[in-house]
Amino acid sequence: MISIVIPVFNEKESLPLLHEEIAGIASKASLELEALYIDDGSADGSWEIIAGLAQQFPWVHGIRFRCNFGKAAALSAGFHAAHGDVILTLDADLQDDPAEIPRFLQALTLGQDVVSGWKKVRRDPWHKVLPSRVFNWLVSRLTGVKLHDHNSGMKCYRAGVFREIRLYGELHRFIPVLAAARGFKVGEIVTNHRPRRFGKSKYGVRRFFKGFLDLLTVKFLTGFGQRPQHLLGGIGLISFLAGLAGMTWLGFIWIVRLFDESIFPTPLHNRPLLIYSVAALLLGAQMMSIGFLAELITAHQGRDEDSYSIAEQTDRNPRPGPLFSRNLDDTQYDAAHTKTSDGGPAANP
Repeated sequence: MISIVIPVFNEKESLPLLHEEIAGIASKASLELEALYIDDGSADGSWEIIAGLAQQFPWVHGIRFRCNFGKAAALSAGFHAAHGDVILTLDADLQDDPAEIPRFLQALTLGQDVVSGWKKVRRDPWHKVLPSRVFNWLVSRLTGVKLHDHNSGMKCYRAGVFREIRLYGELHRFIPVLAAARGFKVGEIVTNHRPRRFGKSKYGVRRFFKGFLDLLTVKFLTGFGQRPQHLLGGIGLISFLAGLAGMTWLGFIWIVRLFDESIFPTPLHNRPLLIYSVAALLLGAQMMSIGFLAELITAHQGRDEDSYSIAEQTDRNPRPGPLFSRNLDDTQYDAAHTKTSDGGPAANP
C-alpha cells in the first residue's frame, strides 16, 4: 500500500482539487493507497474540508495540530500514522502534480530507497528560484548528496527509511541527506511543476537563513553525530598546540632575556603573542572539554540507537540443529556413549 502524506497550512481552496486528482490517479493506475492530510494549525477552514473528505472516503485520514508546529512536525506525524510500505509526500498547494506518482513508484522498483522530485522548470518568481538554486548547490557540495532540488516537497520513500531517521526543527528538506548517511540509495526524477493557483507562498527570506543553519546541523549530525570529539576535540587540539607553541617560544625568549636583554628588547607582557597564546590554550582546553562532554552524552543517549543500518538478512531457523548429523538412532547413540561404573566406555552391542 502507498501512503501519501500531505502537510496542509491554509490551503482550503486547493484541497478539493488535490483530492480529486489523487483519486483519479489512483483509479487510473489501480493503486492501493491512503491519503493523510496533516493540518498544521490552519485558520482558514482547511480542517473542515479534510474532515469532510475523511467522512466521504474511507482511505482518507486527517490529523489536526492545535497550532502551527512547522512542516517537519507535520511530516513526522504523517510518517508515524502511515501504514504503507511506500510513503510519498507532496505539498497541498497544487504545484506538485499527482500525475507523477506512478513515475516515483517506478523509480523505487529500480533499486532506489529515496526518490526526490526535481522541479527542472520552476513556476515560481525569480527571487525564490535563484536563492533556492544557490542553496541546493551548497547542500550538494557540503553533504555529497548530488540532488538538483533538495527543497522539493514531492518525494517518495520506502517505509524502512523512517525507522532510522527522526525529524525535528526544519530538517524535512534534508531527509535524503540523512537517509544517504544511513546507507540508503537516493535518486531523483524530473517532475512537472505547476504555477500556484490559490493563496501565496508560506516561505519568506528567513527560510534560507534557517536552511543554512540547519545545513550546518545536518553536516555535523551526518559527519560527527556518533563521534563529536573528532570535530570538537580536533579543533581544540589544534588550538591548544598552537597556544603551547607560542608559550614555548615566549619561554625561550624569557630565558634569553635573563642573560642578555638586548637580543629581545621587548618585554614579554608587551608582546601580542602572549595574549594570543593564552587565548589559544584556553580555547583549546574548552573545546576538548566540550568534546568529552558530547562524547559522554552520545554514549548515554545512543545506547538504544544503532550506529549501523541493516539492508537485509537471511532467515533464521527457530532452533539451530546439530552441527553434524549422525547415522545412529537414539538407542544406539545413547548406548555408544554410556560409560561403565569405573568410567570406561561400555562394550559395543
